[in-house]
Amino acid sequence: MCIKSILDTDFYKFSTSYAYMKMFPDAEGTFEFCDRDKTVYDDKFLEMLRIELANLAVLKLTKDEFEFVNTEIRFIPQCYWEWLSSFKFDFGKINTLLDEEGHLQINVTDKLYKVTLYETPILAIVSEIRNKWLENTVDMGVMRTKLGHKVGLSNQHGLKFSEFGMRRRFSYNVQDEVCKYLANNALYCTGTSNVHMAMRHGMRVVGTHPHEWFMFHGAEFGYKRANYLALENWVNVYDGDLGIALSDTYTTDVFLQNFSRKHAKLFDGVRHDSGDPFKFVTKVINRYKELGIDPTTKTIIFSNALDFELYREIAEYCGNRIRCAAGIGTNLTNDCGHRPSNIVMKLKKCRMNQRQPWFECIKLSDDEGKHMGPEKEVEICKYECNIR
Repeated sequence: MCIKSILDTDFYKFSTSYAYMKMFPDAEGTFEFCDRDKTVYDDKFLEMLRIELANLAVLKLTKDEFEFVNTEIRFIPQCYWEWLSSFKFDFGKINTLLDEEGHLQINVTDKLYKVTLYETPILAIVSEIRNKWLENTVDMGVMRTKLGHKVGLSNQHGLKFSEFGMRRRFSYNVQDEVCKYLANNALYCTGTSNVHMAMRHGMRVVGTHPHEWFMFHGAEFGYKRANYLALENWVNVYDGDLGIALSDTYTTDVFLQNFSRKHAKLFDGVRHDSGDPFKFVTKVINRYKELGIDPTTKTIIFSNALDFELYREIAEYCGNRIRCAAGIGTNLTNDCGHRPSNIVMKLKKCRMNQRQPWFECIKLSDDEGKHMGPEKEVEICKYECNIR
């Protein structure tokens, strides 16, 4: 099995699930898969994929896992983990097919607090099955050597980072090996976003919040207010915990315009996930100064396709002006000599309850070519937010 535990997922899937459950328990959504490489698959791949997706239905929170999350993740109340104990993935809700050109199509629809849990396991399964289908193999010795160089760079330069590699990992075994190595050798590794791996290797569970939270607010409440309301509702749920604000759902410039003094003081920092990281540092520092906040008390988390060499350059650029850390994913869990998948699964549409209409969800990245959603809706968002 590619997924061996219901906790084998990114932590923010649980934190976002609980936020939906508390704030919008009747809201529904559809997640849709996107392969940016437009890979052409065949029926053999689809059969292999469906077998693994069906295996998700057997996963169930064990007693030991319940004790771990209830003890280690203090931000989420026990009642949520009790609910998760009864939750099971429904294979019948996962629609999979190949279109006429052989491109993979996947979508899942359910209550938002349930459907959000499907995203990361599906992506990890697609990535691993693709490698099996292509007969890609990994030399663990070579991988450990590469990993040793990266960890050595972090140890030498004091580069704080977390492991964020679940969704596009080469395989379960590779991520398991990576986390084992980091737990024993990386002096500045602050944890992993994979809850199962954290439990297996005695690591800290870490995570922020996802684009989907902002995309939902934009679709339901309007794009101009989306950033403010998404942060406000996150505070309403977590009361200051989990305080790293994601900045680029509708471009960084729009986010910083909406970034109020209240939220700038409440949140510990911001996350960079697209665009030029060096320009981002300057913009964020300037915004904190405009709001009368000392930037040296805040942190930027960098998580956009990072490797350790680039991260060292970014850290040097930040210097003593603002704190920095990194979430490094694919460079840790899929640096195996083969080109990693370029896949995502995003919230496509949502509605507040069954009596309300569906609204399209969009994302405007700071990277060219990464806008997601219908072109008409993207233009509406640009108009509302005065994006030129």
